[in-house]
Amino acid sequence: MDLDLEKRGKRRKATKENDEQQRPTAMETLPNEIIVDILSRLPITSLVQFKFVCKRWRALAQDPVLADMHLSLKADGNDSCLILHCDFPIRNQLYFLDLSAYSQDKEKVKRLYVPFQATMPEFDVVGSCNGLLCLSDSLYNDALYVHNPFTVDYTELPKSRQYTDQELVFGFGFHPKTNEYKVVKIVYYRNTSSHSYSRARRTVYSQSDVQIFTLGSSSWRSLGKVSYQFVRRLSEALVNGRLHWVSRPRRYHPARRIVSFDLADEQFREVPKPDCGGLNRCNFHLSVLRGCLAVAVYGNYGKLEIWIMKCYNDKESWVKEFTIGAYTPKCLKLNFDRDRPLKIWKNNGSNGKAVRVLCLLENGEVLLEYKNRVLVSYDPKKGKFRELAVQGIPNWFQTVVHTGSLNWL
Repeated sequence: MDLDLEKRGKRRKATKENDEQQRPTAMETLPNEIIVDILSRLPITSLVQFKFVCKRWRALAQDPVLADMHLSLKADGNDSCLILHCDFPIRNQLYFLDLSAYSQDKEKVKRLYVPFQATMPEFDVVGSCNGLLCLSDSLYNDALYVHNPFTVDYTELPKSRQYTDQELVFGFGFHPKTNEYKVVKIVYYRNTSSHSYSRARRTVYSQSDVQIFTLGSSSWRSLGKVSYQFVRRLSEALVNGRLHWVSRPRRYHPARRIVSFDLADEQFREVPKPDCGGLNRCNFHLSVLRGCLAVAVYGNYGKLEIWIMKCYNDKESWVKEFTIGAYTPKCLKLNFDRDRPLKIWKNNGSNGKAVRVLCLLENGEVLLEYKNRVLVSYDPKKGKFRELAVQGIPNWFQTVVHTGSLNWL
């Protein structure tokens, strides 16, 4: 009799537990469009974690509607994170810093997992677009990956044509009209049988080949030659579906130019420069501020001017938005250059200058990177600098402004 009562009690308990498990939660009773709207407002770090709660939430994490809505809310660029690329010591590493969390003094730099690092231990960050990173092999120049560092999703691009003696300039971006992601590979090369350049101060690559790969296609396409010689740097600005580079001075064209590449019609065009001094020498770089093309010009005595093109391709819309005085972070007053990684020294995005403009923070301050060592915010209203003391930040790094997303390949 007692055994029968015990079995009945266990059955009732199991039935009650099953009912509780099948009973929908308050979250699950909401319409799907409201759930997606709520989740789209969360930071990317929370979205990545909630997919481990249950199968339904994991399915939501892979919902393209949620990914698109989340990305559209972050499109203003004020809710970005930073990807820190460190190639010291030998093995490359990626870290990230959530800027919105840092403003609450709760954040530290976290290391990102690179799933293909065993096959490509040395790499450069070609660019960041809509939550995706494009990484290139810096050792052999024959591998390219497009990777979402938060979903750990990635794809390897097919190999493109190689030349024996070459110099590469890359770009990666998305055009909203064609809804396509493209990788641009500009190859400068020379005829190895020619000896006419042996006395030159630097190697001159007289030939060029512009190669394009559209994500989702199976092969690269060649657009032929390009009439511009670009500075050997990655594309520094993606604005209105156009990549931008700075040209090298040439014998009959000494002035440096800002050149765009339209990812829709795949044409190079010159962009009008602001009427300010210093643009004909190698003392300025490009960036994106408030979704507009910006130029940071180095002046005398360490002064930095930031010009913003309010209306794209309109020369008259260039406005000098900020003037930043000279500043030396505390840790840079000591000489640490002897420990600097060789590759960061060669590929320094600021072209050897002390400071590089990264982005605007939510509070209106300008975020700056000093000599690949220190992150500094500048308050234009008070004219004050503030060094970001972030726990776990590497000694040397190159900073990439990134918008974290659930974008799937």
